[in-house]
Amino acid sequence: MTDWKPRTRAVHAGTRRSQYGEVSEAIFLTQGFVYDSAEAAAQRFEKAGEDEFIYARYGNPTVAMFEDRIASLEGAEAAFATASGMAAVSGALMSMLKAGDRVVSARALFGSCLYVLEEILARYGVEIVLVDGTDLEAWEQAITPETDVVFFESVSNPTLEVIDIEAVVKLAHAQNAKVVIDNVFASPVYSRAFEQGADVVIYSATKHIDGQGRAMGGVILGSEEYIRKTVEPYLKHTGPALSPFSAWIMLKGLETIELRVRAQTATAEALADALSGHPKLARAIYPGHASHAQHDLCMRQMGKGGTLLAIDLAGGQEAAFRFLNALQIGVISNNLGDAKSILTHPATTTHQRLPQEQKDLLGITPGLVRISVGLEDADDLIVDMLQALDQA
Repeated sequence: MTDWKPRTRAVHAGTRRSQYGEVSEAIFLTQGFVYDSAEAAAQRFEKAGEDEFIYARYGNPTVAMFEDRIASLEGAEAAFATASGMAAVSGALMSMLKAGDRVVSARALFGSCLYVLEEILARYGVEIVLVDGTDLEAWEQAITPETDVVFFESVSNPTLEVIDIEAVVKLAHAQNAKVVIDNVFASPVYSRAFEQGADVVIYSATKHIDGQGRAMGGVILGSEEYIRKTVEPYLKHTGPALSPFSAWIMLKGLETIELRVRAQTATAEALADALSGHPKLARAIYPGHASHAQHDLCMRQMGKGGTLLAIDLAGGQEAAFRFLNALQIGVISNNLGDAKSILTHPATTTHQRLPQEQKDLLGITPGLVRISVGLEDADDLIVDMLQALDQA
């Protein structure tokens, strides 16, 4: 398996077949497990073997297959799956931090990530420092010897800033700080985060991994020591376990993730070309387009621009709403990475709780619309969005 390419790993890695020799992975819908004897139960609770399970909150064969497969695909030593992407974010950070610790984070984050940092961790005595993630001098000044964790989204939500992973990792590791990356916009297809020095990588499996809007899930990836000794005890006792059925959906999603994401990216590139310079737009934002401020970094770090873009309508919120309401193909929702193209107005939905001054700082304008590109025909999407812009 060590010689397999990513597409092969995404289909076969981590498979555990039962005595029946099934082709598609089995769903083990069980809360607990039976032991052959009282002695066997005592022994398993003392030290469970590699393929032994105790309770569904602790682990499950279907969930373990998903964990092993995504770890193999990502190049991580180990993984722990969770019930949602935010359970993964909060679990990764809460399990490794304590009162008096210091986190330096990029300020351009999903609203719930900001809540975890500024409301929950800060409440329990963790110092939170927010910086402009694209400014390496700001990172260098903020990452002091007192810094314990550095956190950022490799591509920010929703304004699509690209953070220089290797450069920030170098600054963090020089001060013995751990680097935790929310890598959801990059997806496992374009991720080289561990190769680039990350200590911990987080995914919302709800997004590209499922890819069809069916189930929620998350996963934390890292070293065997970190997952087994830091993450696993915390998550076992706090309980955000991924259900076996959702784990099975994620396994099925991984089988096709590369085909889907690469097709969606090709369409995103076509949309970016078609929308850039449109007179109704103040700006079009796509990391894979030459006009993006971090285009060169994106190409070096990911190789492609990914499946998301954003447009900023010159007419503000009124124009953005008219544009959204005129769409015939793309749907208005707040998920991403789906087979269906999904459009979101961040200022009034995913980031609506942020104070206006913080929205202004992050570039979340009244006219900003985030577009998650689906699997529809590129020409159809272009025609639909152009006609919707005509009505904006």
